[in-house]
Formats: sequence, C-alpha cells, structure tokens
Amino acid sequence: MPVTVDRVRSDDTLPAQTQVVVVGAGIIGVSAALSLAEKGIPTVLCEKGEVAAEQSSRNWGFCRTAQRDPREIPLSIEAQRMWEGMDRRIGEATGFTRAGTLFTCDSEADMAAKERWLEHARPFQLDSRLLGAEEVARLAPGSTRKWVGGLYTASDGRAEPSIAAPAMARAVQRAGGTVMTNCAVRGIETAGGRVAAVVTEKGRVACSGVILAGGVWSRLFSGNLGIDIPQLMVTGSVLRTAPIEGGPECTMGTNDYGIRKRADGGYTMAKRNTNITDITPDSFRLFFDFLPVWRQNRKVVKLRLGKRFFDELRRPRRWSLDSVTPFEQVRIMDPEPSQEALAALKELVARDFPVFRDMVVTQTWGGLIDSTPDIVPVISTVDALPGFVIATGFSGHGFGIGPAAGRLAADLVTGDRPIVDPREFRLSRYRDGSNPRPHA
Repeated sequence: MPVTVDRVRSDDTLPAQTQVVVVGAGIIGVSAALSLAEKGIPTVLCEKGEVAAEQSSRNWGFCRTAQRDPREIPLSIEAQRMWEGMDRRIGEATGFTRAGTLFTCDSEADMAAKERWLEHARPFQLDSRLLGAEEVARLAPGSTRKWVGGLYTASDGRAEPSIAAPAMARAVQRAGGTVMTNCAVRGIETAGGRVAAVVTEKGRVACSGVILAGGVWSRLFSGNLGIDIPQLMVTGSVLRTAPIEGGPECTMGTNDYGIRKRADGGYTMAKRNTNITDITPDSFRLFFDFLPVWRQNRKVVKLRLGKRFFDELRRPRRWSLDSVTPFEQVRIMDPEPSQEALAALKELVARDFPVFRDMVVTQTWGGLIDSTPDIVPVISTVDALPGFVIATGFSGHGFGIGPAAGRLAADLVTGDRPIVDPREFRLSRYRDGSNPRPHA
C-alpha cells in the first residue's frame, strides 16, 4: 500500500516564456514557486511526475527546530513562523499544529548530548529545555517505559506531508503561477554564459532563472550541466496506523523510533537506525566525500548491494536536450519498505505504549532521501552558471524547513535580500575546504 497524496490538476499550457522555472514539485519546489508567484514574478513549476509524490509525502511530518544542526536553526525558526500562518496564507489546510517535540533519553550520556546541543542552540533563544523523568512521563501518557529524561521543545509542530505541498501548489496557481505535472525538464540552455531557457519534454521555456529542487534526482540533472553535487540516496521505511485513542499528543523521537500523531487520529511511525544505503556507482565516485559521515554512522546505516546498482550503472549520465531522459523513464521513485524494520518497529512501540498493541496498519511505504556528506542541504547559487540555484540534499529533514528553504532559494534566484544568511548552504563548501563534520 504506497503512500497516498492529494492530486494537483496540471495547467494545460506550458508558457513559451517566464522569469523563473522551478524544477521539482516537492515541498522545497512548491515553497519556492509560491514565494515567487506571490511577488508577482512569472513562475513555472515543472514536475516530472505528480506533486509531492516522492519524499515530500513520505517523510515523518516533523516541523521542528529541536536537534537540528546549528547551521539549520535560523532557517528552521523562519520556517516555524511560516508554517504557523500557512493555512491562512494559502486558504487550505496543511495539517500544521504546534504540539511540541520530545526527544527522550535512555541514559545520562544521552542527557549530556542533549545539553551539548542546547549550548549550540542558546544563542537562538529557543524554548527547548531538558526534562526529568517525571516530566517526560507526563508528556508520554500510558507509557510503561521509564526514560531518564528528555529534550522538549513546546513550540515545535507537525504537519501532514500528503496534503501540505499539494495545497501549496494549488496556491501557486491561484497566485498566477503555472504548475505542470508529468512534465520533465530535460536541461538548461544558456546564452552569454548564463541561464536562457529550459527544455522540457513538452517544449522550451525561455527564462532568466532556474531553481533545481529535484530531491534525489538533483545530482543526475546537475551532472548533465557539468555541475557536481555530492549527494547519495538513502531509503527509509514508514508506516501509518488507523486512529488510536490514548497515544502521545506531542511528536516523539526516541533512540528506537519516531512517532507523530496525524490529523485523523492515527500515527505515522518509523524505526530509527534502519535506513538503507544502496551501493551504487556514485558510492564509489563519492567515497571520500561520504567517508567521514559513514564512519560516524556506520552502526546505524545498512549498506546493500542489489538491483539499484545495476539500474544506475545502465542509466545515462549525459544526454542531449532533444532525447528522452531518465526523468521521463522513471516518473516516481517508489522503493519497497523494509518489512523487517517495520515489524521490529511495531514491537518496539507496543512495548513502550500498550495502547499500540492492537494497532491497525493502514499503509506502509518507502522513501528515498537525498543526503549530503554533512547532512546539511545545499541552497546555493552556482558561480559557473549565473541564474541557476540549487536547493537539494535535505537529508531527511527538509519537510519542516521547507517553506523557509524554498523562500531562500527564491531570494537567491531573484537577487533579493535572503531570508537567512545562505553562506552555510553554499555548494562550494564541499570543495573549498571549509565544510565541517556533521553535527553529532
């Protein structure tokens, strides 16, 4: 049972000319297109499949500042403000609510790690705070597990991935933008060394700016332009339950799993430390880029050599703009979830919360996460191609910062004052020796 997503009706006609083309209609792409359209900037949003059909509808639905890499905190603060007003802004529901996020601790060592994160976060004046065992128990009613403590952020929220980005895409259309689904962008034409047009499977669109928000496809698309993005794919497995009474109201992240209450009263759940990284030809090309993060996470990331290696080995890495591209051959990536991981997940959650022992699973799905070597996204102009902005590599936590990340990409493509300092997200950090290790 794959994830179900609200459908967005495609516009009928691809304009011959616009100002900005956004490639990819996940949460980042629709957020960028919405920011542009609301400014009155002619915008075309192109999606090779359906809006939010890949990772943007398959994530956990956390909208958090807690436990983020310090480089992402300013962006997450802006995103929280934007989520708060999103339903009013677009005139549709996204499922956003501030229910708080609780990250539990099994040991004093866990508590010390949370305290270290708080030291990084204090300059931003967040409401995150450490809790003792009794306070954690009050936030996790019905739990039979006794946690040592936890990190609680009351202002954090949650939203519904399957409806949020589609609702925002419809708002793009109402604001005057064009949304084209089943319309793959094959590449970019240049003139005078800068962006001049995109070529899609349905025709050419003259433009002066392009935002690439292609998720796991971004490396392949950019590679055809001679631009190298160090990015690999990671597969996660998620399940959804029918409505359950008596479970936790706040979003929870334990050392074993994450759970989020849904708007319909059910829960979205996923087991931690069971993500699968398929070995592909890019794994060898990017071996030294990813070696530090692999060493840091080698106990929690599973490597797998299988069909994906040969699929990608056969996939062309270069193509002409008048030929059928890989984006037209695979419209939606729909990986199989790990049934082993999901079975273990059900046991763990039922162990801690008896109310989940009779849970009814209504959906399971897999999702492909676009991961960078430092687990921080790229939201960046590209010196070699003026007019081209990349917004990718969100490493499994892009949904929550999606509205602000899209706005930042829109600011960069128009040259407006950026919503936050984009320096930490620049693509060049991987090659200029300034990129720090992933935040522990």
